[in-house]
Amino acid sequence: MNLLEEKQPDCPTDKNTCPLQDRIRRLEEKCKELEALSQVDALTGFFNYRYLMNALEQEMERTRRTGVPASLIMGDLDYFKRINDTYGHENGNLVLKTTAGIWRSNLRRIDIPCRYGGEEFVFILPGTRLPQAIQTAERLRRSLEKSPLSLDGKPIVLTGSFGVTGIVQDQDMTSGSIIETADQLVLRAKSNGRNRVCYDTYSSIAESTGVRDEEKNLLLGTDRPTKQKR
Repeated sequence: MNLLEEKQPDCPTDKNTCPLQDRIRRLEEKCKELEALSQVDALTGFFNYRYLMNALEQEMERTRRTGVPASLIMGDLDYFKRINDTYGHENGNLVLKTTAGIWRSNLRRIDIPCRYGGEEFVFILPGTRLPQAIQTAERLRRSLEKSPLSLDGKPIVLTGSFGVTGIVQDQDMTSGSIIETADQLVLRAKSNGRNRVCYDTYSSIAESTGVRDEEKNLLLGTDRPTKQKR
């Protein structure tokens, strides 16, 4: 018999002395737990797609109201299908969980890590200009590359390709188009050799975000690896 099926005693006028209060609190706590679980990807512990879209809409609205910029990073594991085909899906899941742990440790507490689907991840960075978001993406890229994983006794070097785009006040974009922009930048990173970060050209960034001189120097000095032979 569950809580709702139990015979409920009559409740007195004073709710503080009501014998149902403990049961009500337990139900409320259980509802909160279920709500939290419904927003999280069970494998990686990152937020799921539904939470991502809601959070992105909220950050876009915050930027529209306050003018404070935000940024979005999309990351895609390189050659993940090859890992699945070679080592099996259980090891593929281990790669995803390991990657999520590495990346989580390289984010701020206010950042919003989400699993977009498969081996694709999206990170919403509140209050973050594009140059700093590019730095964050580079940190995610390097941290993954420097954390080899052993699968079936063989060391595997994991890498990822990243696309970074900004969210600014006067931008005429939807949440869907922002994600599409980041996705296209990931495809550019893949086509240029993988294991790299791609972003809009400096001229378009300057026009849309008003990049300061120090940010310009940061952008132009961003570490971008040379094309690798695979």
